[in-house]
Amino acid sequence: MDSVTESGGGGSSEPTGEGSSAGGSAPLAAAAAAAPPSRYESQKRRDWNTFLQYLKNHKPPLSLARCSGAHVIEFLKYLDQFGKTKVHGSGCPYFGHPNPPAPCPCPLKQAWGSLDALIGRLRAAYEENGGRPESNPFAARAVRIYLREVREAQAKARGIPYEKKKRKRAAANVSVPPPTDVSLAGSSSSATAGADIQPETTAAGDQTGDAPPSTTAASTTV
Repeated sequence: MDSVTESGGGGSSEPTGEGSSAGGSAPLAAAAAAAPPSRYESQKRRDWNTFLQYLKNHKPPLSLARCSGAHVIEFLKYLDQFGKTKVHGSGCPYFGHPNPPAPCPCPLKQAWGSLDALIGRLRAAYEENGGRPESNPFAARAVRIYLREVREAQAKARGIPYEKKKRKRAAANVSVPPPTDVSLAGSSSSATAGADIQPETTAAGDQTGDAPPSTTAASTTV
């Protein structure tokens, strides 16, 4: 019961506010504790558990301490079997064709964008689980090179230009007139800059980031 103070002989009382403040903070703390993790955090946890399971099933089994960039690349290649992105071979008549008119027997693989995002989440999860940044296998140079090669190969095979557009800055030389009694409006120059646009890494209908049933391989800058 809230503590009260009596005044004179009227018997009137008013709450001190201590109980009400304590009672109000408890539901807030409980709501914060019960708040579900974000979609990114949930995906990162699933990806991390999938990678640990991959190490456990590896022949011979691997511990996280012995994991290197080469093992990470093996893991990415393993995920290709769950991909849904058509990657044409060099001998395919649709090689370099962005919209093939007919199906072909070329294999399905993980899209480069999915692998790049997956590595970003695993790199963060490694350090969140006690790994040292200097020994992070997901940040290894070999992994960055592999992702770059996958991006370039898929760009050629599927006819997608992955190169980022350079920002165009128009240098406008504006002559400032001598001061007059009339204020000039709109004398500021504007520079146009083209936004970097990354095209989609899969054709329409593809599901990027498909991975084993326990995860969907969904941005680490290469």
